[in-house]
Amino acid sequence: MATQASTQVSPQTPTVQPIAALHHVTAIARDPQRNLDFYTETLGLRLVKLTVNFDDPGTYHFYFGNEAGEPGTVLTFFPWANVKRGVQGAGAVIATAFNMPAAALEFWWERLKASRDVANLQRVTRFGSPVLTFEDHDGMRLELIACDEGPAPFTRDDIPPHFALRGFHSVALALHRAKPTIALLTESMGYRIVDSAAEGTATRTRLRAATSGTTGTFATYLDILEDPTLPDNKLGAGVVHHVAFRVPDLEAQARWQQHLAHRGLRATPVQDRSYFQSIYFREPGHVLFEFATDSPGFATDEPLAALGGALKLPPQYEHARARIEQTVPRITLPGGSVVGHS
Repeated sequence: MATQASTQVSPQTPTVQPIAALHHVTAIARDPQRNLDFYTETLGLRLVKLTVNFDDPGTYHFYFGNEAGEPGTVLTFFPWANVKRGVQGAGAVIATAFNMPAAALEFWWERLKASRDVANLQRVTRFGSPVLTFEDHDGMRLELIACDEGPAPFTRDDIPPHFALRGFHSVALALHRAKPTIALLTESMGYRIVDSAAEGTATRTRLRAATSGTTGTFATYLDILEDPTLPDNKLGAGVVHHVAFRVPDLEAQARWQQHLAHRGLRATPVQDRSYFQSIYFREPGHVLFEFATDSPGFATDEPLAALGGALKLPPQYEHARARIEQTVPRITLPGGSVVGHS
């Protein structure tokens, strides 16, 4: 399907620029220390921000990404120690995939196979590319897809730079009925269908953002897995809470609010998340979408070299810092410092 520079669904519908790519993915975890260790030590991501859930300040919010936490590289978690494992099914992101350099396939196979926190590790081929599929310790489904796109990664001593993960490749949305969601993605958000294939009882459709092929763009793919036999999604540990897409600024975000309203989709007012501004809405298949601005980024309250090295609180909670630090669980950060007391 051809993609226009802007999209209009009726003469009265506000025009919008196509979505550039993914911004971040947010999921739910259990043990905060185990979550922190797995994503920094095993997958080699950088903790780019340690803060709290803005709606539940007694809970951490971890942000993992590349060196600077660029949009399109950031996987975030709300770790609730006592939460039950969720049910991955229709109405949510069912798998989150990273770009893995093609030459790194055997490196990552051996590394993941050796990890006690990896389950159900498999090799598959999808749309001609090698893929490693697995689950983390909470049952969250992850994939590494052979693809040499992406920004400069964060590097660890035990992961050669040319093998390090390079941001998101895609997410897979699980749906009972794909057509309304694909219509939103292609008619409004600027995605185009690039491939489709049967997978057992499911059909996988791959889409790519209109910006694909533009210098500096990545995280442009998105898969739709249509399967009427899937259970309904149930939030809990190992389940993605929402997926965020990039918009350049607040002006573009405001146009999206109007555009979505004309499509019969109700977006929230703008939410200040300190490091970006966000609106949220349920797409037709009930997946929670967020449109997040690129700015201001994670270096607003600590220098780039120190990202993730201390607990950062949004201004509305700074007055309660002592109480929050006594409430959040004790964790040891990658640099060795200790945060929390409970």
